[in-house]
Amino acid sequence: MWRIANKAVVLAKTGAGKGKSPGGEGAGDADDLDAWIKSRQLLKPDDQLELTEAELGEEITKVLTPTNTNVVLNLVVYSFKEGTFVKIPPAGNTVTIFQYAGNSIHVDSDEAKAQMEETGEIGYPLPTSAPRPSEIDILRAQKAAALDGEEAEEAEGEEGEPGQKDERGPEEAEEEGEEEEVMDEGEGERTGEGEEVTDTPAAMPVASRKRKLINQFNFCERAALTYTNPKRNVETQTIPPPRCQYGGNILQWIIYDSYAEDFQKQKEKEKKEDKKVHRKDEVKQSKMDQKTIMAKILNDKYLKCWQILERMINQNIYKDIANDYRYWEDPADEYREAEGTLLPLWKFQYDRTKKLSVTDLMFNPNYYDLFAVCFGSHDFLKQPNEGSLCLFTIKNPSYPDYIIMTPCGVMSCDIHPKYPYLVAVGLYDGNVAVYSLKDNITNPLYMSMGITQKHAELVWQVKWGPDMTDGEINFYSVSSGGRVFHWVLMPNKLMVTTIITMYLENAHIEGPDGTELHLMSCGSCMRFHPTDPEVFLLGTEEGCIYKCSIAYSSKYLMTYRAHNLTVYRIDYNRFNSNIFISCSGDWRVKVWEDMRPEPLFIFDLGSAVGDVKWAPYSSTVFAAVTNEGKVYVFDLNVNKYRAICVQAVVPKRKNKLTRLSFNEKLPFIVVGDDKGTITSLKLSPNLRLMVKPPKKQLYLDQHTLQVQKLERLLSLVRELPEGAVVSDQPATVKS
Repeated sequence: MWRIANKAVVLAKTGAGKGKSPGGEGAGDADDLDAWIKSRQLLKPDDQLELTEAELGEEITKVLTPTNTNVVLNLVVYSFKEGTFVKIPPAGNTVTIFQYAGNSIHVDSDEAKAQMEETGEIGYPLPTSAPRPSEIDILRAQKAAALDGEEAEEAEGEEGEPGQKDERGPEEAEEEGEEEEVMDEGEGERTGEGEEVTDTPAAMPVASRKRKLINQFNFCERAALTYTNPKRNVETQTIPPPRCQYGGNILQWIIYDSYAEDFQKQKEKEKKEDKKVHRKDEVKQSKMDQKTIMAKILNDKYLKCWQILERMINQNIYKDIANDYRYWEDPADEYREAEGTLLPLWKFQYDRTKKLSVTDLMFNPNYYDLFAVCFGSHDFLKQPNEGSLCLFTIKNPSYPDYIIMTPCGVMSCDIHPKYPYLVAVGLYDGNVAVYSLKDNITNPLYMSMGITQKHAELVWQVKWGPDMTDGEINFYSVSSGGRVFHWVLMPNKLMVTTIITMYLENAHIEGPDGTELHLMSCGSCMRFHPTDPEVFLLGTEEGCIYKCSIAYSSKYLMTYRAHNLTVYRIDYNRFNSNIFISCSGDWRVKVWEDMRPEPLFIFDLGSAVGDVKWAPYSSTVFAAVTNEGKVYVFDLNVNKYRAICVQAVVPKRKNKLTRLSFNEKLPFIVVGDDKGTITSLKLSPNLRLMVKPPKKQLYLDQHTLQVQKLERLLSLVRELPEGAVVSDQPATVKS
């Protein structure tokens, strides 16, 4: 707007648009101004709100304040000191994030001004100015302007007086300077001749002597400076050490002899110290050995006493069960037709193995009341960090007699028939170990070592073999890696030899480089022949059963196409070594005859069969356990088509039965489940019927009668019409 107004004024003064004709030089300026002003007119819409002059002239003040309207201003709190309510000051709107109390102050603050007044210091330095001309220079300039060239020489002669004045001492010069008066500006000065000089420069103010300025941003304080202590000289006088003069001839052999003598002295000194230390160690070790031996003797003595006492207490607690275990017979079997029952006795359990599965069960061959239990896991995706081998006795069901903890799951075990204190175990990581129950059971007597001296996968079963010709103890093991190893117990280590490598028959494939590869089979169980120690049966995960020999490791003696899934267990008949039985995950139990490709009997149990065993007291009785938690007992002489006893031992949905074992002397069995519990069951009289000898053959013993009974049964199965084939249809089993 200021520019527009100025332009209009200029046009008005010059008269552009008045005195000029439309065709003149300034005719276009007025038109341009009118067009420009017209274009700058305000345009407003028709429906715009019309305000009155008073409303337009009203001024509305808009002030932005930092006051927080949400803060309560009338808060009070009760003061116990004053005995009344005190008003709380309102909270400020500023939030202090960081606050630091410094020691420096600003030069413009009141505190700084008061400090400068007290000390006489100046905060800011004065501005620099031109130096004040001296009186001599002023006089010289006046004389040079007034006198001519001739009188200049006289004036130069008079310069001696000021020169003499300069030669005075500094104290006199200062006193004279203080007495001089400063003349006002424009006032003339008189010269020695009485002439008045009018045009003289103004007298400059004389600056007083100033103190040294302090940097206002220098945070160093005098009070914080370290005081330097003055140096002091301290002298002490002591008694000088005694001195003596020594002289001698130093030759090479003298130096050598002195070193040799010193070395001999040090050696003798070390020997004496070693003897002292050795004697102390011997005495200490002998004391420790005596204490250890005495403690071990006392512990063994007390442990044996405690075990006897514990067994006595348990027999009193489980008195009724103990009587049933020994003497009770089910009288209802007399009224049942070819059926029996299982009486539950004790349950064996260990707290640390409650979440583990029972992977193997077997009774001690010399002690009928002692049995070994292996704890591991059949869930290969969730393996535990430890396993265990426990030996229980029916005389003490509350706690195991022996506990062996291992770094991984124990999958199988076997007790030596000649040395019942030697136990061989197969572990989940492919290692095998031998423990001695007579010695310290925390550490194994033998343990496989290294990568090549072990199985590639878990060991499914281990079996002791007969002693070798030189008397070495040995055992065999089979794993999922497809190899059977022979382990020999040497004085310091285990010697291993590969007996056989299992390959699938007619299973050849081409490798990536065109070579022919032979697929390996995976072993799952093993059983040696009762009479021929060189012959053994191998069960595989493919469902086949191979008859092998130690003397022929390159081929199988016989191949049985037994099952469709993994073969879990194989067992030979106690009275006829040519008869064996097998079970599998395909729900079936099959009875086989040696060198016969087809099974003699087939039974379908409705679920996966974990274990099957022939009874030691009868040639036609066998038992099996399934994943449904049931125990099946068959007597082929009584019924060839269904079980004579089917009994649920554990809940179907919670537990699964995994392993089974018959007692060699007493009529009871033990079964294990996947929750680490072992249950003992007594067989009723119908499940353990003995053969009555005929009247004309009363001299025959029970073993001969059992063999004859089995032969009669087999003769019925073998006598088939010509062209007839045994079908693979299972017999129905009524639960």
